[in-house]
Parts: sequence; structure tokens; C-alpha cells
Amino acid sequence: MRSFSSSLVKWARGRGSSLFLVLLAMGLTSWSWRSTAAEPEPKERPYVLESYYKARWGQADEFIRLFKKNHLPVLKKLAADGRILKISAVKPRYHATEDGRWDYRVTLVFKSPAAAIDSVYEDAVKKQLFPDQETFQREERRRFEILDAHWDLPIVDVDLEP
Repeated sequence: MRSFSSSLVKWARGRGSSLFLVLLAMGLTSWSWRSTAAEPEPKERPYVLESYYKARWGQADEFIRLFKKNHLPVLKKLAADGRILKISAVKPRYHATEDGRWDYRVTLVFKSPAAAIDSVYEDAVKKQLFPDQETFQREERRRFEILDAHWDLPIVDVDLEP
């Protein structure tokens, strides 16, 4: 489908009206500037991610120990750098059914969606904090080996006002 402006340009060329083309270009440019100037810049909103971890029976303590040793320092560095606004974790007080069971939920509030997916920056932080990458990688592999399940859930606010 052709746009209105391209149809006008073709019509004007057929008529040989260069003055019309100049006026049309000026009008479209000023209309474009006015419409973009009136619209506020979209402000990036925080990006909330909940990560659920379900460890094999009897291994939840080992999981959280490895999480605190290797992953939490990375998250804290990202927070110190302003990329993460809040880090929190919870565990259920009571047992659930096996289908719905999880051992830990870690909630991260990132400054923006871009900050949440910047793996290049996060990898650099891991190398800076853990110069012995062989040990770090081995312990991170173990942290995930002892999981029965892990899932990440991006969260959005729901407006409850009528």
C-alpha cells in the first residue's frame, strides 16, 4: 500500500511542479518535527524477573550455598553498578505438592529490559570477580546439576484501579 505522501510526490512529478515538491517536503518535515516534539520520550521502566529453583530432595542447602558463593556476588556487583535495583529471595514455609514445589524464588528488579539481557557485561563481571574461571564454572555446573527444575518468569504490574 502506498503512503499518501509518496502518491502526492508522484502526482507532482507528473505535473512538473518543483515548487510544490519543495513546499510538500517542508510541510512534511515540519509536521514530523511537531509530532515528535510533542510526544515525550518513552521512559524505560524497571524489568522484574522471578527465578524459581527446585532442587533435588535433600540438596536445597547445597544449592543455596553455591548460589550465595558464586551467583550472588555477581548480582551484587550488577546492583552496585546500577543495573539491578533490588535483589530478594524467599523460600516456602511449608511443603507443597511435588508438581508445584519450588525451593527458592529469587526476584531481581533490573533498571531496564536492556540491563537484564546484557550478558556481555555480566560475563565480564564474572571474570573480574572470579579469576579462577575453572573452579567457578565447575561450581556453577554443579549448582544446576542438583536442580530438578529452574524457570524464569518476567513479571509485569497489573493495574487494579477501575
